[in-house]
Amino acid sequence: MVKRPKSDFWTVGVVPERIDLLSPERLRELRDRIVWMPEAGDWCYYADPFALRDGDALHVFVENFDYRTKRADLQRLTLNLADGAWSAPRPVLQTPFHLSYPFVFEHEGQVWMVPESSQAEEVALYRAVDGAERWERWERVCALLPGVRAVDASLLRHDGMWWMFYAVIGPDKRDQRELHVAHADSLQGPWTPHRANPVRSAHDGARPAGTPFVGADGLVTLPVQDSRTGYGGATRWVRFNRLTPDAVEVQALPATFTGDLAHRDFASGLHTMSACGDVTLIDVKRIDRSRHRQWLDWKRRVRRWFGKR
Repeated sequence: MVKRPKSDFWTVGVVPERIDLLSPERLRELRDRIVWMPEAGDWCYYADPFALRDGDALHVFVENFDYRTKRADLQRLTLNLADGAWSAPRPVLQTPFHLSYPFVFEHEGQVWMVPESSQAEEVALYRAVDGAERWERWERVCALLPGVRAVDASLLRHDGMWWMFYAVIGPDKRDQRELHVAHADSLQGPWTPHRANPVRSAHDGARPAGTPFVGADGLVTLPVQDSRTGYGGATRWVRFNRLTPDAVEVQALPATFTGDLAHRDFASGLHTMSACGDVTLIDVKRIDRSRHRQWLDWKRRVRRWFGKR
């Protein structure tokens, strides 16, 4: 008998706590106060949340994945923090290739995005274009790392320099076990991969999983995926005891954030923790083993086969 396929489904939540004040114990305490995003629909999911705030409006950018195409685009849903109501999803960025991890941030009065676009073999910088609908039109500015199949690039300006943390697609699940760093004097570069790359090699915490931040100790802290139980199984933090263009010293912190701390039905993983002021955005996972997935995969292959004829 053919084995039932394994399908991951993610859901996005807004935790009412600053990221630097979170711990696994605190996340469990807040479980009943997390505001969950509406689910994306049949055989779809939202994941990789990042946000910008405008008064009581929290604009959440997400990966919108569809198992029928096995590809994702980027969408935005807005949470009214006053009444907990979500807007309908609106498209943000669509390309011929898969997109995820919409890392959005503000710098010098403008809004920028660095989405995951490894299928295009680059880390690209996008800028929001002013218009009637805020943050819904984006223009590609440049490639920060051209020719690199990087995933989940996460940026931070610290001590007068720009830092990028990322993983690289490669054999034997390289993206789940190696952490890379690049640096630049300005946002648009040029960016230089660190000569010590990979700065950490371990399945228990390497691939970036959210917003880098500076802790109370003045050191850079980065959420990373703990892949010991599989992709997206948990998140932990790594701390950079030294971070200069000449040397990197990184230490994995012991606390582990898992899906069961936040959601009873999505207890199989947690792989994003992103900061937006006094709230933290997370995504958590459940696993489906329905045979209907085989039917979807078959239909997708048939469409692809006829499309090539």
